Amino acid sequence: MADLGGRNRRAFIGSFTAAGGPGIVTAAVDPDSGALTALNSLNGLPDPSCLALSADGGTLYAVSETTDGAVAAYRVTGDVPEAAGPPVPVDGSGPTHLAVFDGHVLTANYGSGSVTAVPVRADGGLARTASGVLHHAGSGPHTRRQQRPHAHHVQPDPSGRWAVSVDLGTDSVRVCALRDGIPVLHREHALRPGSGPRHLAFHPNGSYAYVVNELTPTVTVCRWEALDGSLKPLAEAAVLPGAPAGDAYPSGIAVAPDGRHLWTATRGEDVLSVFAVQGEGDALRLIGTVPCAGHWPRALTLSARGTVLYVANERSGDVTWFTVDPATGLPRPAGSLPLPAASCVVLG
Repeated sequence: MADLGGRNRRAFIGSFTAAGGPGIVTAAVDPDSGALTALNSLNGLPDPSCLALSADGGTLYAVSETTDGAVAAYRVTGDVPEAAGPPVPVDGSGPTHLAVFDGHVLTANYGSGSVTAVPVRADGGLARTASGVLHHAGSGPHTRRQQRPHAHHVQPDPSGRWAVSVDLGTDSVRVCALRDGIPVLHREHALRPGSGPRHLAFHPNGSYAYVVNELTPTVTVCRWEALDGSLKPLAEAAVLPGAPAGDAYPSGIAVAPDGRHLWTATRGEDVLSVFAVQGEGDALRLIGTVPCAGHWPRALTLSARGTVLYVANERSGDVTWFTVDPATGLPRPAGSLPLPAASCVVLG
């Protein structure tokens, strides 16, 4: 029995409609096993590749990862998501990630290398226009992937004071705050040149952050100081036990609620890597890897108690789930839901 805990009774799954995905899929979550059963799909928004829920779970937000990027809100109090207004342009291209922060939805825009803020109304819907955009600047040594900024991820820090954005193109993590609805840069922290940072996850103690790097198969362990909004890289840990056999592009990252384990996904190798988190969170030890049971794992999601791990496999077109051994952190395959061009899973 998985003992999911929390309110994990529904899942919302994003997909790439341009690659045949059904849009936003709502699925029932079995409270014991964590198994998913598709209930319905909503196909009105192009390429809703990343989703996020409001704090009360009543509103779902979705990016439209297109050249003319947008974000949309849906009421999810009923059985079928209902649009809470038209999509809102983010004044940026290719939004790949979003988060709710300080009364706004923030989007990380990969194509334009920027972070956009869109105000959230009292009813959970979105304002008609963005309130501000923070444009990143810089480049990296990778001649094909780092010619300019590529913001890939954005989220609040555990204190709720700062928003943190990860930029693959500039090998850096930016810390910002909102002033009158405008994202304003507080600090920029450099990571190793050419690493290509993609996503970030915090340790539950709020003092450490882990950045999974796409261009080198590693995780960067960082010290996080919420008081002054600073990030200090400490070390890197390889996500694979040896040299990659072929393509190896890390993607998703997740940390156990108790802080004892960390998982990453690597596309190409199509594996999940399992780490033991050591000390207070300042070091990682690779335990091993397991197949992701699909092809091209794009995102990882943990149940509330960390007992079930969900993987959105983009190219094999499915969401797989694993039960997690709490002692070892090792995931064991438990089921699969066919879903073309799956990109992310959000539990509600």
